[in-house]
Amino acid sequence: MKFAVQAVLGLSLVFTAPAFAATTVPAAQATAANPAHVKAVQDLLGAMQIEKVLKGVAARSRYPTEAQKQAVFAKLDKTPPAEVYQRLAPTLTSAISVDTAIEMTRFYNTAYGKQVIYKKYNSGAQLIMAGMTAAVAPEEKKERKRPAYVKASKELADAEPAIEHEAFKLLQVINKEKR
Repeated sequence: MKFAVQAVLGLSLVFTAPAFAATTVPAAQATAANPAHVKAVQDLLGAMQIEKVLKGVAARSRYPTEAQKQAVFAKLDKTPPAEVYQRLAPTLTSAISVDTAIEMTRFYNTAYGKQVIYKKYNSGAQLIMAGMTAAVAPEEKKERKRPAYVKASKELADAEPAIEHEAFKLLQVINKEKR
C-alpha cells in the first residue's frame, strides 16, 4: 500500500513539475531591471564562468538514462557562454546589486581572482588536518580588508542559492529546447 501511494505521489510530481519548472520571467519583470544593472550582472557571470555552474547542476541532476544525461550535456556544449549570461542576468538582478556585480567583476578579473575561479572549478578534494591553517597570499590578505570587497563578497555568497536555483531553471529550459 505504501508503495502504491508513493508511486502515485511520484507520478503526480513528475507530471506537474514541468508546468512549474519551466516558468519564465514575465516580460515586465525582465525589463524592469536597469539595463546597466543587467549588464553589470552579465559581466559578473562571465567573470565567474557561470556556465560551469550550469554544468555542475546538470551533473548533480538525476536522469532516467545515461543517454538523456549525455543529451543534456550536448545541449549545454552547444549553448554559448554569452547566451547563458544573457539569460541568467535579468533574473539575478534581484539577488545581486549593481555595486556587488561591479566589485566582484573587478576582483575576478585580477590575477588573484582568476586563480580563485580556477581553483573553484578545477581543484580536487583537499585534506586539512587539525591545527593546520591554510596559507593566505598577501594579495588575498589585502583584498579581504577592502570594505567594498567584504560587503560584495558577503552579498554574493548570500546570492549563491539564488544563482544555483536560476541555473537549475535555465538548465530545464535549455533541455526542452531543440538544438
